[in-house]
Amino acid sequence: MKLYRFLSEEDTSAFCHKVTDALNKGWELYGSPTQTFCQATGVMRCGQAVVKEVEGTYTPETKLGEH
Repeated sequence: MKLYRFLSEEDTSAFCHKVTDALNKGWELYGSPTQTFCQATGVMRCGQAVVKEVEGTYTPETKLGEH
């Protein structure tokens, strides 16, 4: 099955670490990264979709972060 996750975080090194951790666990980048300004908090936020092919059958109970 193919899994999909959308990683997001404030525009700090924490975002880069989150994406790097996913890549080192076998996830692959999917599409281009995105960035937006949150007016409520005054903070830039980043996002990146990642995908991964794994064994099994998808259910809504699938723990995406555990793969």
